[in-house]
Amino acid sequence: MVEIKTREQIAKMREAGLVVAAIHAATGEAAVPGATTKDLDEVARKVLADHGAKPNFLGYGGFPATICTSVNEVVVHGIPDTKTVLKDGDIISIDAGAIVDGWHGDAAFTAFVGEGHAPELIELSRVTRESMWAGIAAMRLGNRLVDVSRAIETYIRRQPKPGGGKYGIVEDYGGHGIGSQMHMEPHLLNYVARKRGKGPKLVPGFCLAIEPMVSLGTPHTEVLEDEWTVITTDGTWSSHWEHSIALTEDGPIVLTAVDGGKAKLAELGVTAAPDPLG
Repeated sequence: MVEIKTREQIAKMREAGLVVAAIHAATGEAAVPGATTKDLDEVARKVLADHGAKPNFLGYGGFPATICTSVNEVVVHGIPDTKTVLKDGDIISIDAGAIVDGWHGDAAFTAFVGEGHAPELIELSRVTRESMWAGIAAMRLGNRLVDVSRAIETYIRRQPKPGGGKYGIVEDYGGHGIGSQMHMEPHLLNYVARKRGKGPKLVPGFCLAIEPMVSLGTPHTEVLEDEWTVITTDGTWSSHWEHSIALTEDGPIVLTAVDGGKAKLAELGVTAAPDPLG
């Protein structure tokens, strides 16, 4: 069953979302050459403590850290440690979450470490980010879940890949419902699977974490022996972007964006809902 939220519950999720945005700002600044992924985890812990919020990754299914740090060919669920030292030219997905009064926020972004990144990596991140926003813009009253999947896939498929070939839309992981738990129904594919049907109708109170994961090569992944770290099977680098969104009677609000998504949605011809926190 899909959990439908009240305005008051969405306001709590907005509070959690703003904590996640603060984590992103702090960890993005700390993602410099010479830093370890454990350093970033400690930065996230401090932000959560400063805001009086709880982490939703720590202990989730046994996950041992506050955030996920996924470097280069690691797609998702990378575990922060002291051995992984960031180098000039790396890219890293930082996936963070927060809980405020029992309500969750969850978002991820791809950061560039240092300088000298290949144009194909810059374009990979842009395509992934923009496909996420295409999915967010499709989160409209009356649409169905498959419309969000279609918007994400269509955007990616239409982008020419530098050097030729196609981008790999990761198949085994996708977005999800979010609210009183971090991962809830429905599961959101980043492509259209004909056998899954249209999915539920999008109504006020419907909340989703939209998170495309795209690689420079294969859509296929494997899990390492730590039972968490997910890598591409061909070793190609990947990008991951995510926001948590609530659909209201006045439209969508991006709960994990500082401005609620107003500026970007306006570019896409969509009016964001008013911020429930005023």
